Amino acid sequence: MITHPRTEELAEAVAAWIDQIRPSLDPRNAFLARVAANALATVGRELTLGPAAEAAAVARMSEVLGRDGDYAGLNEELCERIRAGELMVETQGLLAALRVMATDQLAIDQPSYRPEGTPPPAP
Repeated sequence: MITHPRTEELAEAVAAWIDQIRPSLDPRNAFLARVAANALATVGRELTLGPAAEAAAVARMSEVLGRDGDYAGLNEELCERIRAGELMVETQGLLAALRVMATDQLAIDQPSYRPEGTPPPAP
C-alpha cells in the first residue's frame, strides 16, 4: 500500500526546511522566511486542531442559540444577535462559550499565548 505524507506533515517539513536555511539569508529575507515558517505552522495547527475546535464551537453556539446548524450559519447568527442586543453578558452560557471558543482559536493562532490562570504546558 502506498501512503502519502499528510498535509500537516508536508507543512511541517517545509517550515523546518525554511528554519534550516533562514540563518544563511540576508536580514530581510530571513524575516520573511520566519513569517512563512510561522504561517505554515499555523496551517499545520489548523489542520490538526481546527476540526475539533470547530465541532466544539458548533456545539456551544447551538446550545446558546437553541438550534442546530453549521459553523458559518451559527456564527453569523450569534454575531448578529450580540450586535442587536438580543444576547448579552447575562445570557446563560454565552460568556463561557465565547471564552472557550476564543481559547481554542488562540491554541491554533498563537499557541504560546496562555490565558490568565492557565497552567504552563507539560514538558
